[in-house]
Amino acid sequence: MDLIVYGFAGVVVLLALLALGVPIAFAMAFTGIAGLWIVEGPMPAMAQAALIPWEHGRDFVFVTVPLFVLMGQLFFHAGLASDLYDGLRKWVGRVPGGMAIASVLACGGFGAVTGSSIATVATMGTIVMPEMRRYNYNARLATGALAASGTLGILIPPSLIFIFYGVMTETSIGALFIAGIVPGLITASMFSGIILVRCLLAPELGPKGPHASWGERFGSIGRLGPVAALFILIIGGIYAGVFTPTEAAGIGCIGVLVTASIRRKLTREGLAAALRGTALISAMIFAIIVGGYLVARFLAVTGVTDFLVEAIIAAELGRFGLLLLLVVLYFVLGAMLDVFGMLVLTIPFVFPVVTELGIDPVWFGVFVVIMAELALITPPIGANVFVMRRVAPEVPMEEIFLGVFPFVIGEIGVLVLLILFPDIALWLVEQMR
Repeated sequence: MDLIVYGFAGVVVLLALLALGVPIAFAMAFTGIAGLWIVEGPMPAMAQAALIPWEHGRDFVFVTVPLFVLMGQLFFHAGLASDLYDGLRKWVGRVPGGMAIASVLACGGFGAVTGSSIATVATMGTIVMPEMRRYNYNARLATGALAASGTLGILIPPSLIFIFYGVMTETSIGALFIAGIVPGLITASMFSGIILVRCLLAPELGPKGPHASWGERFGSIGRLGPVAALFILIIGGIYAGVFTPTEAAGIGCIGVLVTASIRRKLTREGLAAALRGTALISAMIFAIIVGGYLVARFLAVTGVTDFLVEAIIAAELGRFGLLLLLVVLYFVLGAMLDVFGMLVLTIPFVFPVVTELGIDPVWFGVFVVIMAELALITPPIGANVFVMRRVAPEVPMEEIFLGVFPFVIGEIGVLVLLILFPDIALWLVEQMR
């Protein structure tokens, strides 16, 4: 039997395991090791099972992952995330749907600290949902806005997905961070506009929040300062070439610790919880990455990767044809796989075709992240929706998916703009160069 048949059979096994509810990291690791065992033998398979985690896990750039996760955990447990939302609510809370708009902006700000979509939804949902319930916000609007806005955590830098993509493709992580700024701001504006228009047409969806005097508004600027300062420090330092993304992650952690210490907000219990959360989230991410690399190795050995590269190139799809194919591919895979797993399985055969067509790897990184955002809020997986369901268990799952739908349309609009006007992502990067 040809090796490539084993490769495609392995893909079927992987999809079957996922359909049975096996955690993605274990499903990919089992498929990769079992496949290598069959096609190469037990000793080579076990050797690679030991070597691959070491080979990829020791990459110095991956140090940024637990550091950025820790920064977000410290930010949450120090109470700075609630300060961020409260400060923004004072400025926009009185406009129709203002509390939901404040949640969009707060998710963008928190995402700029954590780089994680799921952490953003879980954290901001816990803070914001009680407020929106108190003011009788429509549950579909509230949960949909929060689930969708959580995706800003992987687009507005720093982003764990950008880091992983940069490592896999050897693309500058600093350039990827800079490229995500403008698309992130456009996405946040798009989401805020959707909320405003809906609440202008149907005011009962998002009643006005409590009145805040101008004195309270200006006083809240101090609460918004830590996020702005951290963002400027991290992105400004990378943009100016003062430090690397890895160094920026460490500096960001120190910045949050100093801020929390000055404001006397971080308790010993909070610090311990932040460290535990960091360990759990980082372990989950690395388990998925290792499992993905094992499957990718199996697909490379069986020739599936080369077969797909040659088939796509031979099809002569052109730039727009390839991007349309990838939109469909990532929509389908996003319904079954975690974002990290989706990237580790597709980048080995997609990226060579992208570079062959002359598509800028930095621009493609932003394209991939926006597709990952869509995967996080579209059924049947929609990881952000499931997290939102845990935050608001009284809201049926179908209601949250219906609430997310207008934001999916908005996200697709941002994707179309990115394809038609690539400088949306590349202009700032060109200024940096």
